[in-house]
Amino acid sequence: MDKIKIGISRCLLGDKVRYDGGHKNDRYITNTLGQFFDYVPVCPEVECGLPVPREAMHLINDVDDPRLVTIRTGIDHTARMKEWAAKRLDELAPQGLSGYIFKSKSPSSGMRGVKVYMGSGPPVHRGVGIFAAAFMKRFPLVPVEDEGRLHDTGLRENFIERVFVFERWREFAKKGGSLKDLVEFHETHKLLVMAHSPRHLSVLGRFVGGAKGFGQHPGNVYIETLMEGLRLIATTRKNTNVLHHITGYFKKELSGDEKKELLEIIDWYHRGLVPLVVPVTLLNHYVRKYDKPYLKRQYYLNPHPVELMLRNHV
Repeated sequence: MDKIKIGISRCLLGDKVRYDGGHKNDRYITNTLGQFFDYVPVCPEVECGLPVPREAMHLINDVDDPRLVTIRTGIDHTARMKEWAAKRLDELAPQGLSGYIFKSKSPSSGMRGVKVYMGSGPPVHRGVGIFAAAFMKRFPLVPVEDEGRLHDTGLRENFIERVFVFERWREFAKKGGSLKDLVEFHETHKLLVMAHSPRHLSVLGRFVGGAKGFGQHPGNVYIETLMEGLRLIATTRKNTNVLHHITGYFKKELSGDEKKELLEIIDWYHRGLVPLVVPVTLLNHYVRKYDKPYLKRQYYLNPHPVELMLRNHV
């Protein structure tokens, strides 16, 4: 499999580009995800012309439109950063990124919860870094996360799952994105969407059924709705519902003991006694054993490389 191209804050790869001359190398990102992701590194401060080391900066004044200034001397780099960001986003656009990992809390690259100093009082933690805000506005469908939140197993699995879905969508679009192909794309992602949002699955189903009335590019509306739904976390309750739904495809094949064992394992998962990988592995076994073509095509059962072990922890 070709590696998926995603953007990343350069310091997370171990490059010494931070204000103090250091880095924030993240070994999970470099050693584990690096097996499957082709990183496009970006350092807003260095690329807009600031030196290493340099005076530290922070955001001030307005949460929705903050200024980027140096902490000690008060030099305002807002215009410089925004001008560079516009050019850099133009360069990133044709590269086809399927995700981006930002540096948490950074005044340039933090995607949420960045400190904004409003005056003499304590800072509020509701800001977004200058470059991160520009990126998310320019590419609203591209999955994004920061390295801090990737330590949460549920958020990690959600982000990486979305990256793989978005990459498949890019491949679908490259091939022309016909209505027939859109129907096929939807069919193979049905159970995956169900695990995140049954409501979005219903909306997508109605959309695909009536897509002929949406002109030449029905996929634009589809992918917006799909990515919105996938941002919702696949909870234990919703996963359990999908697992029971899949079990229904084997009602004629499973023996009494097999069905009892499967339902018991699904219940263990529901009660938090085993991770999701356990019932999914057993279901994959039955998919192969009883040759279920529809389920073989479902990305819910194989959403990302097993080497990442993402479902071993959710």
